[in-house]
Amino acid sequence: MTPSKQQIEQFKKLPKAQQEELAKRYGIDLESLDGKTKGNQQKNEKKSSILPRDQKDLLEEETEEDKYKPKLEELKPFGYELFAGEPTTFMPSELAAIPDTYLLGIGDMVKINLYGKTNEEHEVQIDREGRLAIPNLSPIHVIGLSFKELKALISKKIAEEMIGVQAFVSMGELNPMRIMVVGEAYKPGSYTVSPLATVTHALFVSGGVSDNGSLRKIQVKRAGELVTTFDLYDLLLFGDSSDDVVLKPGDVVFIPPAAKKIKVKGEVNRQAIFELKDSDSLDSVLAMSGGFKANANKSKVVVSRYNGDGKRITLNYNFTQNTSYKPQNGDEISVNAASTRFQNTVTVVGAVTSPGHYEWHQGKTLKDVFSAPREDLLSIADFGYSLIIREVNFKGDIDILQFSLQDIFDGKSGDIALSSNDTIVVFSRYQLREEEEQLLDNLAYNKEQLKLRENVKLWEQFERDEFLKYIGLKEDELFELEEEVKLITSIDALFEEPEEIEEEDYAVFSRQKLLTPIVAKLQRQATPTEPAKLFAVNGQVKFPGVYPLAKQANFQKAVQAAGGFLEAAYLEQVELTRVVYNDGKQVEHIQFNGLDELTAPTHALTSKDTVNIFPRPNWQDRLQVKVVGEVKFPGTYTIKRGETMESLLARVGGLNEFAHKEAAIFTRESIKRKETSQIQRLTQELRRDIITNTFQKSETANTSMPYEDMDKILKDLSKVEALGRLVVNLDKRSTQTLQLEDGDALYIPAMQDSVSVIGEVNLAATHLFDPSKSVDDYIKASGGLKQKADDERIYIIKANGSVELPSSGTWFAVNSNAGQLAPGDTIVVPLDAQHIDSLTLWSTATQIIYQLGLAAASIATLNN
Repeated sequence: MTPSKQQIEQFKKLPKAQQEELAKRYGIDLESLDGKTKGNQQKNEKKSSILPRDQKDLLEEETEEDKYKPKLEELKPFGYELFAGEPTTFMPSELAAIPDTYLLGIGDMVKINLYGKTNEEHEVQIDREGRLAIPNLSPIHVIGLSFKELKALISKKIAEEMIGVQAFVSMGELNPMRIMVVGEAYKPGSYTVSPLATVTHALFVSGGVSDNGSLRKIQVKRAGELVTTFDLYDLLLFGDSSDDVVLKPGDVVFIPPAAKKIKVKGEVNRQAIFELKDSDSLDSVLAMSGGFKANANKSKVVVSRYNGDGKRITLNYNFTQNTSYKPQNGDEISVNAASTRFQNTVTVVGAVTSPGHYEWHQGKTLKDVFSAPREDLLSIADFGYSLIIREVNFKGDIDILQFSLQDIFDGKSGDIALSSNDTIVVFSRYQLREEEEQLLDNLAYNKEQLKLRENVKLWEQFERDEFLKYIGLKEDELFELEEEVKLITSIDALFEEPEEIEEEDYAVFSRQKLLTPIVAKLQRQATPTEPAKLFAVNGQVKFPGVYPLAKQANFQKAVQAAGGFLEAAYLEQVELTRVVYNDGKQVEHIQFNGLDELTAPTHALTSKDTVNIFPRPNWQDRLQVKVVGEVKFPGTYTIKRGETMESLLARVGGLNEFAHKEAAIFTRESIKRKETSQIQRLTQELRRDIITNTFQKSETANTSMPYEDMDKILKDLSKVEALGRLVVNLDKRSTQTLQLEDGDALYIPAMQDSVSVIGEVNLAATHLFDPSKSVDDYIKASGGLKQKADDERIYIIKANGSVELPSSGTWFAVNSNAGQLAPGDTIVVPLDAQHIDSLTLWSTATQIIYQLGLAAASIATLNN
């Protein structure tokens, strides 16, 4: 059996098990039934006859070279891409409600549901004669009727011929119709469309309008008569679809070419090429472009057009007023951006809680900007030095006004009236980032204070770019000029930092960072008649360097700019160095009393002046020496310049009864640096001599030191740490009158009862002191000399660090050296230099190693 469509729909609503049972009973193939259903669905799906436009066809093939060429954004015609083969909401759906005005056509399906005495459902098609044959009823002629009239006619006929039965009428599948799309369509031709299709649907199925087609004069013709003219701009710009009429079979949609076009570009909301109609005005053109942007300069709009002679001319219009502008074919309207510079604005940057732009009005002063110092300024702000940067001409040249926030808040100086576009710079009172962050860490106890810390980062995110833009510099230009700033005057040394500091180590709002662009700007605007407005402060101030020369600058303002005096500053005599050009370059030195100048300024600063603040005479930092060992009060002592060893020994209470006075060790930092240099030089000389002797060595020579031994001595020598020992004898007057220096150290060891033997002996050892024994006796007690020992250069290192040679005479004479040794002495047996081809420097090297090693061991014992 072949089930009807109605039976299939009822069958699909049954559970799966019942479907299988009924299919088995009546011999129905479920798979073929599903395939038939899917086939009907695919048949009902409408496909566009035009595929999407391939964008590659519209563009020239891009070469490898074109990828790297700068590309300008070209204006595109407005509205053409909307129907360019892409599915849109304008495509009508078969499931849409059928309007009552729909006119029935041949092939349309009508669904009739009967209910009441009988329940039936019929789907009947209008035949070629325009008749509708309802089962069990006589046919009726329906062609040309509207859907509303059809419903009324069928309801009346059912009521008359079937008593007790009512009808519900709806439309089924509609018979498609054919229309023509001609003219400047993307794909003109004949198309089959839904009978509900409108003009926009016709544009969709034909692929839209070609680049030369008109969007504003689309015509619908029926039987040769013009039905309507559709302006697509009404739909695209204002959503008006009143002229988007429903097409009828045989209608022709004609797209004429676009006759007039206009370009609108620049600061408008919609840049494009628009089509013009004769009735268009300036208002309609602005409506097409979406109006002006907020930054548009409406008073200086540029219009480019062709005159009557075919020449391109430029016209300027003020669109803020009534204008005589009339759009013409080929016009190109360019709306430029207004200036991005702020007007009637005061900009605040630096160590403030809320940096940025503020409103300016006539009479506004600094107190209006900083009304609450604790709330408006960060805790790191410098209340003594701030600047106002003010433009003085259209070139962007600037003048500098210097002020002290503290003086203004205290009423010591008059409030400063601000001008439009002034920039206020508030510095940090710290130069290094580490010092600034340490303060912020100490102050950050709650969330509010932690939030204030985040304001420091605003410089890197906002203020620096805005400030450089205001100054008129770019970031790369700033880096190029930073080196030039150092060459402002011939006294270059005054402008150098005392030590090298990396750029990232400076505080965010330090003078180094905030002043760099200002100084660079002043340097660039300098001329032969207007020299660079800069001066320098050098010497005993917190922040020596180059500063902008403010109006009415004097010594007091120079000190404030440099952060104030250091403790060592000598104010009774201050020097002002001035460069004067009178038939040649001359340098003048003006000296005055700084204290008087602070209270009653008499010297005004000029361009490239240098203020020198000298240190106090004989001013030194804290001088300290260390005393360790067998004294009554060991420790670190602060001394004054010129203090002597005798005075120091008196302050420590003298030596105690266990002190070994003769073995005292005294070290000095300056001697230590000198010894380090000597050891390095000696090591280099030894290496050079080894290489020389290696090449000059005789072929018959059979006595040479092995390379391992030479390398070991060089390594030992390179590892030696200089002590800076000065040989002293506390009993001598020369030692007692020795003037002490910062970093000196005096080590007094305990009494020793031993004598040491080191060097080229079989067993280096320490022996109890015996005044009757000689040098030879102690060497014999240490196993005697080695084969490589130099018995002619044996020497004694005394307990106080001095070196003595044994008394003249035969080494092996009995008691020939008795009485020359003392407790704490060391006998050194050096290496015989002849074993390495008479390289005499080895004896010097071993002497330094032994002597420094003994002293270092003694000091280490005392410190422990």
